[in-house]
Amino acid sequence: MIYLKSPADFEKMRVAGQVVRDTLLLMEEKCKEGVTTAELDNIAREFIVSRGAKPSFLHYNGFPYSICASVNEEVVHGFPGRYVLKEGDIVSIDVGAVINGFHGDAARTFAIGKVSAEKQQLIDVTRECYFKGIAQFKEGNRLSDIGRAIQDYAESFGYGVVREMVGHGIGKQMHEDPEVPNYFTGRRGERLQKGMALAIEPMINTGTHEVFLEDNGWTVVTADKKPSAHYENTTILTENGLEILTL
Repeated sequence: MIYLKSPADFEKMRVAGQVVRDTLLLMEEKCKEGVTTAELDNIAREFIVSRGAKPSFLHYNGFPYSICASVNEEVVHGFPGRYVLKEGDIVSIDVGAVINGFHGDAARTFAIGKVSAEKQQLIDVTRECYFKGIAQFKEGNRLSDIGRAIQDYAESFGYGVVREMVGHGIGKQMHEDPEVPNYFTGRRGERLQKGMALAIEPMINTGTHEVFLEDNGWTVVTADKKPSAHYENTTILTENGLEILTL
């Protein structure tokens, strides 16, 4: 069931979105050569708590960290740990925060130092995929219009669009209906309407769209071990049109 939000709900979601946005700005500042992904997790957790919120991911279905930190060929759900970021890496940082009963969720892929032209293009195209998608997030369109726009743009560069994970509704729960595929599934999907809140999140691979799950049961990696990028924002459709809460 899709839960449409009221203007009062959206006001609360804006607060959660601001916490997530500011956490990601801090992560952008701290994602430097020589920093471990565990250090990033600690910094993010302390910052979220300092804003009166809680990390949405911590203990979610058993997930043991406050952020996801996915490096290079890791697509999503990377475990923060002892890995030391080095020049040439790309790292996707996914952040969620809950405050006043509502969640915000967003992700960015950051370049560490100077990266290859191939990796920089992947980051840029993945970000643009999000904006191609939200251009279709308007009343009267169908959910599939978002996925089709993302897929068409990504595949025009020869990239693979991950099928196993999708975007989602968001609100009082971090994951709500509807699912938001980043590709055309063959079905038109639900009609988009005011009151919807979606976490739209292209996950784009340099090579194949195929992925596998690591032994930790969480981290998803590209099947060909080529780099992947991730870009996400919590996005709402209000009486006044589209609004991005985490940008």
